[in-house]
Amino acid sequence: MPVIVVANPKGGVGKSTLSSNIAGYFARQGHATMLGDIDRQQSSRLWLQLRPSHLPPVTSWDIDKDDIARPPKGVTHVVLDTPAGLHGKRLEAVCKIADKVIVPLQASVFDIYATQDFLSALHQQKRARKLQLGVVANRVKDHTKAAENLQAFLRTLDIPWLAQLRDTQNYTHLAAHGLSLWDVPPHKVDKDLAQWRPIVEWLTR
Repeated sequence: MPVIVVANPKGGVGKSTLSSNIAGYFARQGHATMLGDIDRQQSSRLWLQLRPSHLPPVTSWDIDKDDIARPPKGVTHVVLDTPAGLHGKRLEAVCKIADKVIVPLQASVFDIYATQDFLSALHQQKRARKLQLGVVANRVKDHTKAAENLQAFLRTLDIPWLAQLRDTQNYTHLAAHGLSLWDVPPHKVDKDLAQWRPIVEWLTR
């Protein structure tokens, strides 16, 4: 059972957006999917509440933020949305159950430095060698100096740079109705589905 953790100590980088879309993808593939949320903002939990009942189900994983345990039996795929400021014992607890960690970041110097420190913290975890790490550049505006700086930073990393997602209102509109990219006609989100293809390949590898 893969446990996918979406994490970055920097707030506002799109962790809940990535988490909900990953969960929506797994559910669309017919997997028994759970989406957990230990972020105080509870954005992923809200997405679950908004999700229409006729869509492939994604169930809630009720987690005590101070006692993160393995998900219950019968679940095949788990996605965990994490809070800003994740560090110390909470980070260690998350890493104990994780198989893959996706680190989203945006094209700002604050995100770059926070992510650099966070990746160092991940490499220091006891299970570091067993964790598969990937980075996703999120809400990136092409042909900007910030995007160039971000890409230059990503090329220095020794972990995979999975994808660069564009800055679009599609994600906002979908989230407002509890939807993922895989819950609407493909022609409406074809550019976004194309950008997600390498992420999906990495998740299912």
